[in-house]
Amino acid sequence: MKQIVSIALILILGLTLPVFAQDSRSGADNSETTVEELYLRNMELRIIREQAVTLDRDMKLLALKNIQEMMDNGKVSDGDPETHYVLDYLANEGIGRMVRESNRLVNNFPVVRKEACALLGQLGGDNSVQTLLLIMSNDDEPMVLSEAAYSLGLIGDNEDNRVSQAIADAVLRQDTINPSDNFAYAALLSFQKLAAANSGLRDPEAVRAVIAIAQGNYIREVKIKANDVLNEMRKY
Repeated sequence: MKQIVSIALILILGLTLPVFAQDSRSGADNSETTVEELYLRNMELRIIREQAVTLDRDMKLLALKNIQEMMDNGKVSDGDPETHYVLDYLANEGIGRMVRESNRLVNNFPVVRKEACALLGQLGGDNSVQTLLLIMSNDDEPMVLSEAAYSLGLIGDNEDNRVSQAIADAVLRQDTINPSDNFAYAALLSFQKLAAANSGLRDPEAVRAVIAIAQGNYIREVKIKANDVLNEMRKY
């Protein structure tokens, strides 16, 4: 009986010692991500992906909230492709991907697209820029366009004037009788950020768009902002 107990203790010690050794190693270098942490992170994204692909608006918003929490907790690296995949899916909800029942569009959720665009701006990376540019071209909801424009300015990339031109095009195709003050203001903020990030903004289309806002049917605060942006653009 004593021999059996001794063997059992040896086995237990043999199983636990590697665990303690692993704990001591991880304690020596906290910057390394353990297999368990990677698994949990993948599981988080797996759950979020499942939430995103449902047809329920509130579940999609919950997926976006969970992504925001992951970002806030430092669990998402800049331009992370897995996170971008989910955000791209949600940013195109009801526009790039349409689901119909009895010939009725059932997944047109502008608020989902808006929140996805906001997170794409935080995620950054060229993939996010590409998604946001498509939104600028294809969406017609002012609140979505506002968030997409602001996010593009936040990222700051304006290679070959592709971003400033996309925003300018969206501004110039607005309804001249009843344009969106919120979108116009967001576009102006984006032009400001792009200019600051690129040592100026020399895109003639962007200049045309800002002048159109300054002279357009907008509230006084927006027109003042447009003139301020024009003055800033002259300083570079």
